Amino acid sequence: MRDVGSFLRPRPAAPTALVLSGGGARGSYEAGVLAGIVDALGLRPGDACPFGVFSGTSVGAINTTWAAANAHRGDLNVDELIRQWLALSLDTHLRIDVPGLLRLREYGARVRRMLGLGTDHGPRWGRSVVDSRPLERIVSGAIDWQKLHENVERRLVHAAVVAALEVSSGRTTLFAEVAPGVEFSPSRDPRRQAVWEPLTADHVLASAAIPFLFPARRVGREYYCDGGLRYSTPIAPAIRCGAEHLVVISLLHRPGRAELLAEGRERVDAYPNLIFLAGKLINALLLDTVDYDLQVLERLNTLLSVLERTVTPHELEHVQQVLQRNRGMGYRMLHTLVFHPSVDIGAVAADQARRRRGRSAGSWAVTHLMRSGSVEDDLLSFLYFDSGFAQRLVELGHRDARARADEIRRFFDRS
Repeated sequence: MRDVGSFLRPRPAAPTALVLSGGGARGSYEAGVLAGIVDALGLRPGDACPFGVFSGTSVGAINTTWAAANAHRGDLNVDELIRQWLALSLDTHLRIDVPGLLRLREYGARVRRMLGLGTDHGPRWGRSVVDSRPLERIVSGAIDWQKLHENVERRLVHAAVVAALEVSSGRTTLFAEVAPGVEFSPSRDPRRQAVWEPLTADHVLASAAIPFLFPARRVGREYYCDGGLRYSTPIAPAIRCGAEHLVVISLLHRPGRAELLAEGRERVDAYPNLIFLAGKLINALLLDTVDYDLQVLERLNTLLSVLERTVTPHELEHVQQVLQRNRGMGYRMLHTLVFHPSVDIGAVAADQARRRRGRSAGSWAVTHLMRSGSVEDDLLSFLYFDSGFAQRLVELGHRDARARADEIRRFFDRS
């Protein structure tokens, strides 16, 4: 993994982290898993929140900032989060962005500069297919940003981190709002930078700006796009904020061998299809790295366990000091609870789309994708901002979590 680890000696009462992946319209699955965790733990509004660190990218940034803004509640107000997802409408949230598609915003900015009327490109920049304004209204209006800041100030939230990709430099930027007295040890990797400031809707919208689908978003003087391009599941920032127990929700289904073999011929036949390639590219960029990160985390746990058994405490302390100098922190044992969808979300999207009929531009786009063949389901599942699809993913996430209720309770008992 890129950055996994922390100090050898854990700090008292290390927080449990919630880490959420990117994945466009698939994000309603995360809301369903959270509801299942709340049910498994029997959490009520007046109980303590089970999480102290919140880290997300793309749609995961939307869900994690919602959770951080509701960390004063044991149930994270997850029922209202689900209602927000179920209010999605394909006709509203998959509208074609004509000015963005024709790059009219860029041409307008150039004209203003030529006329000496300013050099500001505006809050959005770049070619885009989908109108981002409905999503902007949800993120700006539904999340209580003032409450999030209060929860951080009261240390109900130790840290909230949102990942985005800085367009000009190609560096992953970690926007972090950190509670007083909490240390966030940034990576020394030059490909990453940390920015400490109160989180806003602009940070989240920048993290969720999938290139070509949504325009890049300005934060300060720079433009940013989807953080999942480099950091699909931001595990390392959560660890660098002191978390030792990590609840990670991935939006990538892990097929068994039989599924892979059954799909093989269909994928080969579809290979020249441009839409097929686009779906696979998005999957690779935004989803596929989480398993690799978790495998490396497990290897580091194994390495640390071997070191603790085979070297003296003094020698182990020296190893930690070297790691501290070279990467800003040492290693410690970390514990994870990971959720993957138990069924292929792309297949769910395709099935839902076949059932739906509509005359809007969004419905036309979905129909056109479906006519291209079922193997483009991955791309469809990123774009399918529809209440029926969201309902099915919420139910899937809730069912996946409830099936592991005993495991969830054991995990939180240890943490």
